[in-house]
Amino acid sequence: MRFPGIRGFGVLAAVAVAGSLLSAPAATAETAPACPITGQMVAAGNYWVTNGTNLDAPDWQNATFHVGNLALVRTTGQSNHKTLPWAQANGYQLPADPKRPFFPDNQAAGEAYLDLYTYFHPEISLDSIRTRIKDEVASVQAGHRDYWNYVDALNMAMPSFARMSVIDHDPSYLDAMDKLYRTSERKLYNEFTGLWYRDERFKGSGVFWSRGNGWALAALTKVLQVLPTDDPRRPEYLRVFKKMAFSLSLLQRRDGFWNSDLLNPWDHGGPETSGTAFFTYGIGWGISAGILDASRYRPVVDKAWTALSTKSLQANGLVGYVQPVGDRPATAKATETSAFGVGAFLLAGQEVAKLQGCSAE
Repeated sequence: MRFPGIRGFGVLAAVAVAGSLLSAPAATAETAPACPITGQMVAAGNYWVTNGTNLDAPDWQNATFHVGNLALVRTTGQSNHKTLPWAQANGYQLPADPKRPFFPDNQAAGEAYLDLYTYFHPEISLDSIRTRIKDEVASVQAGHRDYWNYVDALNMAMPSFARMSVIDHDPSYLDAMDKLYRTSERKLYNEFTGLWYRDERFKGSGVFWSRGNGWALAALTKVLQVLPTDDPRRPEYLRVFKKMAFSLSLLQRRDGFWNSDLLNPWDHGGPETSGTAFFTYGIGWGISAGILDASRYRPVVDKAWTALSTKSLQANGLVGYVQPVGDRPATAKATETSAFGVGAFLLAGQEVAKLQGCSAE
């Protein structure tokens, strides 16, 4: 068993006891006071759409960027007019893999399509998402419940199940979603720490990956936003969300980041943007929604955004210190960026702007 370090051990005990952009119509000064957050978001989005790589595929990396990109539009009142053409070019289709028909990574683009549908273009087709979910629901009903066997899967697939259930008024989507989630929770969630293992290979290791936990918190955040308040599944998702937020509040570093290896500050101890941004997004939303106490959690969010906006975001708009694609803690360099890292940064900015009263939403 990997020893999690002195600080990590202390947190375990504490948790156990506690249980280039084009302007769209801008918002008025009365509804959206000027603040630096919107400029920082625009700079980050502008840099990526101009300099980013592999921008065309409907994969999970681009999907995460476009979800953040649409959050940028709703927050700033400005658009780079990139997400709709991307979705149109891909025919609003999800990637398909006959060998793994319900691979969660291939469902992530659905969330971006749903954001387009919900906020901007209700005429677009959701047929690809609907068909995939209906087929997966049938598979779950037949007893197959282990498709979400890595923590990233929660963010890639869970929000689309919840949102399509509301759109189609079909409770079977939520039933299947809950069965898939409960299987993941039973196998990957650690009650003692309030954190998630990336997958079963890491159980008992003491290794809790920051971005992996970021995916989990982001998924719960998105589902809680759309799940009816009287839904019987909601209390469990809310319980885990709150426990994660509490644990993360104890683990935040002095510089505002969270370590890539959450319980071991000496392992890959430099800044890491993606996990930090997802935590900022989730905790920020929890404050705005009245779920998390502002007096406790607002300083956490403010410190995190200071780190993201002054260290991660560089003068030219590059969002750096994004750990590359992986499945465990690793070092992130100042020059390392990615579509999903920028998307996470933009989601974080959306929630911080709301807290500061300068969002166009």
